[in-house]
Amino acid sequence: MFTKRFKRLLAVLTVIAVVFSLHACDVSTPKNAEADRSDGEVYENAAATGDDRGTRPFGESFGGRSVAMGRDGMVASSSVLASNVMNDILEMGGNAVDAAIAGNAMMQLTEPHMCSVGGDMFAIIWDPQTEEVVGLNASGTSSNSVSYEDMVSAVGDDGAMPLAGPLSVTIPGVVDGWIAMHERYGKLSLGEVLAPAIAYAREGVPVTESESELWALGLVELIEDEGADESHMRELYNIFYPNGEAPKKGEIFKNPQIAETFSLIAEKGRAGFYEGAVAESIAGTLQKYGATLTLEDLAGYRSEWVTPISTNYRGYDVYELPPNGHGLTALELLNIMENFDVASMGRDSAEFWHIFLEAKKLAYEDRPLIAADPAFSELPAEALLSKEYAKQRAAGIDVTKANSGVSSGLAPTGKGDTTYVTAADRDGMMVSLIQSVYGLMGSGVAVEPYGFALQNRGSLFSLDRNSPNVYAPGKRPFHTIIPGFAMKDGLPFLSFGVCGGDYQPMGHAQFLMNVIDFGYDIQEAIDAARIRHKGQTDPASGIKGEDGFMAELGISPEIVGELIDRGHPFIRQDAVASDLSGSIQAIMYDADNGVWYGASEMRADGAAIGY
Repeated sequence: MFTKRFKRLLAVLTVIAVVFSLHACDVSTPKNAEADRSDGEVYENAAATGDDRGTRPFGESFGGRSVAMGRDGMVASSSVLASNVMNDILEMGGNAVDAAIAGNAMMQLTEPHMCSVGGDMFAIIWDPQTEEVVGLNASGTSSNSVSYEDMVSAVGDDGAMPLAGPLSVTIPGVVDGWIAMHERYGKLSLGEVLAPAIAYAREGVPVTESESELWALGLVELIEDEGADESHMRELYNIFYPNGEAPKKGEIFKNPQIAETFSLIAEKGRAGFYEGAVAESIAGTLQKYGATLTLEDLAGYRSEWVTPISTNYRGYDVYELPPNGHGLTALELLNIMENFDVASMGRDSAEFWHIFLEAKKLAYEDRPLIAADPAFSELPAEALLSKEYAKQRAAGIDVTKANSGVSSGLAPTGKGDTTYVTAADRDGMMVSLIQSVYGLMGSGVAVEPYGFALQNRGSLFSLDRNSPNVYAPGKRPFHTIIPGFAMKDGLPFLSFGVCGGDYQPMGHAQFLMNVIDFGYDIQEAIDAARIRHKGQTDPASGIKGEDGFMAELGISPEIVGELIDRGHPFIRQDAVASDLSGSIQAIMYDADNGVWYGASEMRADGAAIGY
């Protein structure tokens, strides 16, 4: 039988072996350490990796690049083409809302496996005219004509919502969200805003490296992981996999069908999507495969303006949207972490990561209590957001060992593939917009005449009558996508978002602590190595996953070993962890100099552009 010491040694040796296999490290004297600069100084942050990487002479050595800067505006997304279009919209006189809509439309060409007009959207907007932070919930509901009993009967013996297929589809909310934002704030016409995406859809976009990989993975995930019935996927194949496979890196992808959809929206507004030919195709496709979404459901849908929720973290006011998303979980996690001197611990300490993992587990176990549509259940949001409650939760953390039996601190009240864009304009407006079809390629059901896939957000409903997230007609399911925003001293400070499903509250907290506690600029805060924990209770199934953490290669083997020693089950430390730790885009405002700073995820294929 292995001893604890031997287990730890074996785990650390395994981590070191992975690091060496992927990075062929040379631990001799740093190459730059003996090379004097003209001013007599040396590059103190030079890392002796021997992996043929260049070394940044300034800033953190792990940083991939410097922040982008602009005087009159800034945009950021995970697609260079989308960022260019957003910047063009700003330069031609559009505002941040116009740019965000244009960027979101473009992403449906560059990342169609992650977002489409068949999905949902959330946004946080700083309105400089009223000096308010406002929120928009453009997530769709279930059909008004399908009762709980109808759904249980349709699901059959499985007893749970399907992960893919027609029964997992809810009303797409993103187009109504675009219209609501544009009617309230837009400066350019909707036709001008959507024109670049229409042109690119017809002429084609080159497929980037990471998107080609995810595009191909989408088909595997649908069939193998989500159990999609391929008989429901004919339209999806025709649009996105015409040769039976995803396009390769550098190939040109065209989608003239989505160009027609965008054109109808530009011409007729919401009626171009929720009424007429497009609506008939959505309803007809689903009804052909045995699901019910009526023309009345589509015509009657409206997005909702909401008041964001917030907490103050060390002098910064952090904003999230209220449920049916889990932005509150990010705020609760920050509240718990505020009880610890994070800055003195440092990111390069097992102490910090241990406390963070324990705080994450506590916040996430409260998540099922608020992961629901507030129109159908009374949710304990105020109690979970209180500083006193966070103090009580923090007091229960053992700083020496992991707690494997974490549960909610309140009595019960009864995967994610996402795109994010952010924009800021010369008038000071900032937009934080996140959009998704949930799973890669959503439900696997697509609307062929109009070139888009339908989301599988309905898979996140519970069929447990005691759950606040239980399925009901006309109800929004739990959502994982959350835009973020922060203010400092009453002024807008930071617009940001993290893609990555369940990881998003963790990612919000890690990113903000990197900026606030550790003093990183926003690009360094994105580039810094991440840890992801798995094992929380799922709001849909009620099942608690297996406890464990994974780490990116930038987390030292010593820290991983100490975390194992404290009782944290270890999953892996490799390059795959980067794929699972989300994608971040951010814009920061420097009020002293009147300058916008932008940063884009180095793990993706995007860019931040200022002007």
